[in-house]
Amino acid sequence: MNFIKNRTVLGVLCIVLSLLICFAVTPLFNSRISRKVDIVRVAKDIKAGDKITKDMVQTIEVGGYNLPENVMKNKDTVIGKYVTADMKAGDYILNSKLTDTPAADNAYLYNLNGEKQAISVTVKSFANGLSGKLISGDIVSVIAPDYKKQGTTVIPAELQYVEVIGVTASTGYDTDTKSNGNTENQSADKGKQLPSTVTLLVSPEQSKILADLEADGKLHLSLVYRGGKENAAKFTEAQDKVLTELYPSAKEKTKPAAGGTSSSEGGK
Repeated sequence: MNFIKNRTVLGVLCIVLSLLICFAVTPLFNSRISRKVDIVRVAKDIKAGDKITKDMVQTIEVGGYNLPENVMKNKDTVIGKYVTADMKAGDYILNSKLTDTPAADNAYLYNLNGEKQAISVTVKSFANGLSGKLISGDIVSVIAPDYKKQGTTVIPAELQYVEVIGVTASTGYDTDTKSNGNTENQSADKGKQLPSTVTLLVSPEQSKILADLEADGKLHLSLVYRGGKENAAKFTEAQDKVLTELYPSAKEKTKPAAGGTSSSEGGK
């Protein structure tokens, strides 16, 4: 008799449990699966290092179940950021693949403020570029053999102190660890590449002279200073003063774009 009663109680408990699963647990599970959320998706292929623009991404509605926790859900928080890895159209955008700063290899190009320009000159031979030992932040002098076809080798007054902002191999990769910052993702062979060009931070007047020297195929770079930014700034400020004296009218035009920087004020 007790055996039958126990089986009856067990049967009732099983029925109650099944009803609980059917009418409580299952609906909650189904609602979680069917819950829709907005996420940000890649609209067209994006290369590593690219800055995300409005036309590169789109917001779509998908099921919220099993989504990565770091998937981006707000389009406005994605636009303007840089991607750290290639993305294909249709990929979900994850927070781990975004950064606020540009790729380190080209970061120096994003610091231009309109007053100065970046220009690259070719390293014609091993000796012309200090035997491949130049790095970003160096202060160099540009030596011009047979300057203006006058038969003399000079350092033009405009190019006594020029800042190096990049040293690049023929592969397109920066060879100096200061400029690329992260060499872990580059092969050892890339790190051993000899420099093909040196990128300099110059004024428009300096860039014209460098373009002429580049066309002639005759220039050498000599190292003047390597060290802290404060001391390096002393050289570039001295060069700015010389440029102000040589090109006063041109310097006046660049004052508004410079936003009252110390170098412009020093040339007043």
